[in-house]
Amino acid sequence: MKIWSTEHAFSYPWETVIKAAMRKYPNPMNPNVVGVDVLDRSLDGNGRLHSHRLLSTEWGLPAIVRAILGTTHMLTYVKEHSIVDPEVKKMELCSTNITLTNLISVDERLVYTPHPDNPGMTVLTQEAIITVKGVSLSSYLEGMMARRMSANARKGWDAIEWIIQNSEREPVPL
Repeated sequence: MKIWSTEHAFSYPWETVIKAAMRKYPNPMNPNVVGVDVLDRSLDGNGRLHSHRLLSTEWGLPAIVRAILGTTHMLTYVKEHSIVDPEVKKMELCSTNITLTNLISVDERLVYTPHPDNPGMTVLTQEAIITVKGVSLSSYLEGMMARRMSANARKGWDAIEWIIQNSEREPVPL
C-alpha cells in the first residue's frame, strides 16, 4: 500500500474553481478520460449538491506493467461521488476504480476549500491510497503509480486553469 498526497493553491475564488472542477472533463490535458456519465445528482436538505458519476478512462500503462499485472485491459471505469457545500464553501470528491479491482485499487480524495488567508484563492488537497494486489514487485508498481498520480495531478490543475480561462465568456451557474 502506498499513500500519496499533495496540495495546490489556485489563484481564483472558490466558486470559480468549483464551477471549473465540475466541468473538468473532457479537456485537452487529460485525454485519457474518454467519458463521463452522471448517474445521479441531487440536493440534500442542507442545500448540498451530491453527484455520482462514472468516468471511463484509458489507462496508458506501460507494456512492462501490463505484463507484470497480466492484463491487456486499457479501458477502465472509476466511480466518483462529490459533495458541494456552498454554505461552508467546501467540495469533497472521492473516487475509486471499479475495473481491475482484483489487481489494483486506487482510492482518491480531493477537497477544495477557500484559502484560509486569502478568500480570492482556493486550496485543493489531494490524497490517494494505492494498493497493488497479488503480484510480485507490488511496492515498485505502487511507487510508479504514485509518481504517475503526481504527474496527472499537475495535468488536472492545468485543466482547471484552462477551463477557467476558456469559460470566462460563458456564465455557468453553480
